[in-house]
Order: sequence, then structure tokens, then C-alpha cells
Amino acid sequence: MRWIDRIPMLWLVGIAVYLAGAPFVPEPHLVEKWRMLLQGSLSKPIDIFDFFLHTVPMVVLAIRLWRDAQRRRQGKN
Repeated sequence: MRWIDRIPMLWLVGIAVYLAGAPFVPEPHLVEKWRMLLQGSLSKPIDIFDFFLHTVPMVVLAIRLWRDAQRRRQGKN
């Protein structure tokens, strides 16, 4: 997981925010795909791929933030 720590935080945040919102009009793909998932209509392979494409950067950002918080907590002890 050290490769996550080597990604510059600015780039990670930028990519995560951009892919979470893209395309911005008429509706972000991430919102559309989550709604499809909750309705049970996320079944086409292209929709599943699109869901992961737009979600993975957010997951990587969450992991990075968690790892940074753990490191700060260990530094205080």
C-alpha cells in the first residue's frame, strides 16, 4: 500500500473530485450509477465498469486519508 502514499495528495483529490462529478451535465455519472445500484438496475457490463471507474479514485483517496490519520496518531504516541 505504499504506492498510495507516493501519489501527491493534490493530484489524488483533483482526480477523485473530477471523476465523481464528470460529466457534470445533466447528472454526474456517480450519482446515476449509485441510483441504478440501489434500484437494482446496474446490470450492463459497461455500467458496472463506469461505476468502478468513477468510484475507485474516491476509495483510494479515503484509504490515503485513513493511512495519513493513522500515521499522525502513531506520531503523537
